[in-house]
Amino acid sequence: MRTTLTEENYLKALFHLVDNEGKVTINELSKFLNVKMPSVNNMMKKFADKKWVIYETYKPLVVTESGKREAALVVRKHRLTEMFLVKKMNFGWENVHEIAEQLEHVHSQVFFDKMDEILDYPKFDPHGEPIPDKDGNIISQDLQKLSACKPGETVVFASVTLSDDGFLSYLNERKLLLNTKIKVIKIEDFDKSMTIEIGSHKETISRKATEIILVKK
Repeated sequence: MRTTLTEENYLKALFHLVDNEGKVTINELSKFLNVKMPSVNNMMKKFADKKWVIYETYKPLVVTESGKREAALVVRKHRLTEMFLVKKMNFGWENVHEIAEQLEHVHSQVFFDKMDEILDYPKFDPHGEPIPDKDGNIISQDLQKLSACKPGETVVFASVTLSDDGFLSYLNERKLLLNTKIKVIKIEDFDKSMTIEIGSHKETISRKATEIILVKK
């Protein structure tokens, strides 16, 4: 039986919230989805019937391997769509999230496999996040927040934890794009804003931005 749009939104939430032990709480899901707790409980009972989670009253949910795969496949559709919009339709990375939110609910697996082929099987989406393969497997990355870097360090901009169009436009204005080398020049004691060097120019970015930008050494 096909998953419903609502089920897919819950699956995607599980993907983003699950911890290293495969656990997530009903309260976390409720806040993330802005849905009342009784509704989340009812949906998780349905997920338990499908063997996607292990549900026990007053205990964190345990997402099963089957549940993780189903969740990853929803995310795969979203991230492939974003990549297609950027690479083949010339959308800016700041304009693709909402469109992908709509197209991710198309059920044709062949459609997304063909999209994957046309894109030459990309490993990452336009925001630097890994794209699960058609079996739900996903590449792990060893990234850190830019805020954890010290003056003098040079790192590579690898990903963002927020694909909000306002934030991505903020990065565009500062010519901060994926795979750009960033040298940390100075961190202000007062507000922890950071002066960085990108190519031949310098920028000062907020503490909030340094918390969202993920880098690799």
